[in-house]
Amino acid sequence: MSVVIRNRKAYYNYEIAEKYEAGIKLFGLEVKAIKEGKGQLAGSFIKIEGNSVWIIGLHIPPYSKSGNLQSYDPSRRRKLLLRSEEIKSLKGKMDRKGYSLVPLKIYLKGNLIKVQAGLVKGRKKVQKKEELIKKQQKRELDRMTKVRIR
Repeated sequence: MSVVIRNRKAYYNYEIAEKYEAGIKLFGLEVKAIKEGKGQLAGSFIKIEGNSVWIIGLHIPPYSKSGNLQSYDPSRRRKLLLRSEEIKSLKGKMDRKGYSLVPLKIYLKGNLIKVQAGLVKGRKKVQKKEELIKKQQKRELDRMTKVRIR
């Protein structure tokens, strides 16, 4: 599994409760662009409408070696491929207050492109600051132990 695109802001802004794996329906030139490492997950979200799941706000620029594409929309809605049981359980879990679905990363699994979606709950500013302080303390501790070992 090689990660192609990662949503770093999601890990900072949200507390991740559960993770799901989904396929994604793409055009050929979008597949090539993703394999090149182009694409942006920041600001994108996942919406459930009826029995289908859509990723909205995912920006995939046109493939660099493709010709002139006048009708291509890089920020179009793309369908996520999940089983109906998974969609039903996600609907139930999203009905709880404060929970939503956010794409965490896009990766290659064999020849297939997959999206890892997270059931998330938003963090408050205080929680974000506490998380940063914990990270800094851990880094300092790691540095000190590294110096002692040498």
